[in-house]
Amino acid sequence: MKKLVFRWETALLAMLVLELAVFGLINPRFLNPPNLIYGTSDFVQIGIVALPLTLVIIAGGIDVSFASVIGLAAIVFGVANFFGVPLPLAIGLALGVGALCGAFNAAIIHLSKIQPLVVTLGSLYLFQGTATVVSGLVGAGGYEGIGNFPEAFNAFGYAEVAGLPASLVLFLGLAGLLILLLHFTRFGRSVFLCGQSDKAARFAGIAVTRVQSLTYVAIGACAAVAGLVMSAYFGSARVDLGAQTLLPAVTAAVLGGASIYGGRGSIIGTLLATFVIGYFQQGLQAIGVPSQISSALSGGLLVMAVALRHASTVLTDVIAVARQSKARLAVK
Repeated sequence: MKKLVFRWETALLAMLVLELAVFGLINPRFLNPPNLIYGTSDFVQIGIVALPLTLVIIAGGIDVSFASVIGLAAIVFGVANFFGVPLPLAIGLALGVGALCGAFNAAIIHLSKIQPLVVTLGSLYLFQGTATVVSGLVGAGGYEGIGNFPEAFNAFGYAEVAGLPASLVLFLGLAGLLILLLHFTRFGRSVFLCGQSDKAARFAGIAVTRVQSLTYVAIGACAAVAGLVMSAYFGSARVDLGAQTLLPAVTAAVLGGASIYGGRGSIIGTLLATFVIGYFQQGLQAIGVPSQISSALSGGLLVMAVALRHASTVLTDVIAVARQSKARLAVK
């Protein structure tokens, strides 16, 4: 019981409940159940990329290019649809491009030995420029959208599964899959070991390069999924679809417990943090806070997340040392 109480995920759950209560007191309409459920469609794409980003960070890497991969995958789908490519194949092309972007990042990082942040920051602009060029193939210059998608595709943006938005079900399903992958498989244990010490992982016989590369491919593919979800929701594919996901997704991963130094993290934590951030932004809008101020507050939340997580780690270490000292005194 004590382990559950002192887990970071429990603190996140309490934070979410407190957040909902505060915004609900200021604006009672905010706590309307349908609003809370269907409001997830506005921020679920953050979680779709934050979950695999957690894997990348745990494995000792970082990827900030996913924001552009979202737009690139959406544009590839839009262009393919424009030229009459069947819907399943167009979706497959978008997912393939996302995975290739992740593989590209992984290859550059491991071949050049350059810091992942520097590489993915460069590819952030590379993928964005590529998306702009590709969109020009159908005359959608700049940040104009590509539309006229099949009705079956657009319907997904507002579809329901068991009374829940289809995008929310997709997000929860992805979270369940990654929980099993990270916490109950050999691959998951390898991800943690790679982040804790890549040298020790190599001595243990773990293919560090392959494990880390797979995490980059995963976030690339999931970014493509997010791009498709957003395209269906908005009814158009645009280069800048993922522009507003970068800071919230990184915040969700870090707030969820992923250590920026690697080796630590939790999919459940990122899942909860996504709702904390999503409802935080919606709550600020519900009480009339301007979007510029809410963006600044989101940045402050990232700083606070890092500080709180570091403080909780230090506190845990202090408690562990105190218990060991107490046990030694008891033995004497």
